[in-house]
Amino acid sequence: MVNGLPLMTEDYVSQPVWVVTLPDHDATEHLARIVAEELRSGDLVTLSGGLGAGKTTFARALVRALAGDPELEVPSPTFTLMQVYDGLKFPIVHADFYRLSGSDELVELGWEETTENAVALVEWPERAEDALKEEHLDIRLDLAPGGGRIATLAGFGPFEARLMRLKAFQNLVARCGWTGAARLPMQSDASVIRSYERLVKPDGSTALLMISPPRPVGPPVRRGKPYTTIAKLAETVHAFVAMDKGLRALGFSAPAIYGEDLDAGLLLIEDLGSEPFVDANGPIPDRYAEATRLLVRLHGMNLPQVLPVADGYEHPIPPYDLEAMLIEVELLADWYVPHIIGNLLSGSARAEFVNLWTETLGEILAGPTTWVLRDYHSPNLIWLPEREGLARVGLIDFQDAVLGSPAYDVASLLQDARVTVPADLELRLIGLYARERRAADPYFDVASFARAYAIMGAQRATKILGIFARLDRRDAKPHYLRHLPRIETYLMRNLAHPALSRLKVWYETYLPRLIPLDDHPSQ
Repeated sequence: MVNGLPLMTEDYVSQPVWVVTLPDHDATEHLARIVAEELRSGDLVTLSGGLGAGKTTFARALVRALAGDPELEVPSPTFTLMQVYDGLKFPIVHADFYRLSGSDELVELGWEETTENAVALVEWPERAEDALKEEHLDIRLDLAPGGGRIATLAGFGPFEARLMRLKAFQNLVARCGWTGAARLPMQSDASVIRSYERLVKPDGSTALLMISPPRPVGPPVRRGKPYTTIAKLAETVHAFVAMDKGLRALGFSAPAIYGEDLDAGLLLIEDLGSEPFVDANGPIPDRYAEATRLLVRLHGMNLPQVLPVADGYEHPIPPYDLEAMLIEVELLADWYVPHIIGNLLSGSARAEFVNLWTETLGEILAGPTTWVLRDYHSPNLIWLPEREGLARVGLIDFQDAVLGSPAYDVASLLQDARVTVPADLELRLIGLYARERRAADPYFDVASFARAYAIMGAQRATKILGIFARLDRRDAKPHYLRHLPRIETYLMRNLAHPALSRLKVWYETYLPRLIPLDDHPSQ
């Protein structure tokens, strides 16, 4: 049910479809506004149906929604063939192909150039079907036997998944009482598959829509397994749901889940706000201290290794094993080294790198384990001043959690990749963590933790140098490069620990630009 409109699914030219019953004019316009929220630059929508089926009503409402002008004059383009409008985000091309004798005429109209960065809405598409691209949304409007109309929506090419996700979203918000809320896109993170939207009701209340479809299976990179499987990255939204429920059961402020569609990878979750852990001067010390204390509390607990997701589903938290940590540090060789020196390492240099890390990580694998949230740093921490104690630390982005060293998340927080944590603040908060762990457990080994902190900090910095170089070169996100000097500084700080002395020699040999001048022997 969407705004009182019953939904059903049936076959449509062998495509999964979304069939919507439209009892009146308002329902037709409402569906057009729903579709408009999904469209983006370059999209094609084809519209068909008999006389009186509501094509004009739907087309006018869609154009007005995309233009952000409910009073915009939208005449039929039957005689002009194309009408172009300025949209809020991109141009809108409304076309009627009824008078075309074939697709050749579209070349004379400049169709490809006009629609390249626009949303194109085409009536009578069958008149030039062979000239239209495969990826599109088709909407057919028909008169219903008892009155009203029926809209049949089918997605072709990649639009099929988009349409099914839109349908799942409408069903989800209807179940949860969020129908009619405005959808506001939010800035994306480094993920290439996950995104968020803020939903805003007319009364001002908000929630977040997490869009996390199942991760596509990548190419095999080692022993027939893709990178994501080896690195223990979440492949479905189940991991987020399980960790969310697990953290909330322990009293921590992970967002409440209002509703979910696990198959579609959609979650409607609590909006924890945007109060940061940093300001113009960098980390806010008191807030970082509370985030450190949260880790003290978490790491002192006996934690389950398997968490419930839903009826019939459980999520075993994967181990942060040697294979996972090695393939992460090898990102430095795959992406950062070519970025810095312009070519790949020799086979012997890479083998030495892997062997040294294998030896170094041995003591981590033999040490204590806990839940490692893995992305425990300022972008994923939200300050909740209206709550008390550790509940003031809001947690998000923990779907890639693993079972590993307690030192990893401490290093993730205190060697923040996005903001510089001054060395004195880092040292002070490491001391806070060690003292409070020791106070709760007299057997807590401070020296062993310090070694683990340096090793995990170096492993994480090495990995992130590779990831940020990859985000630039593979994903066209060059803004991550500005963080490299900070992460290089963290890495050298960690490599100064005696536990990493042999690895430090490797970095000095093959990446000498990382070593400050005063660290080199006198000439």
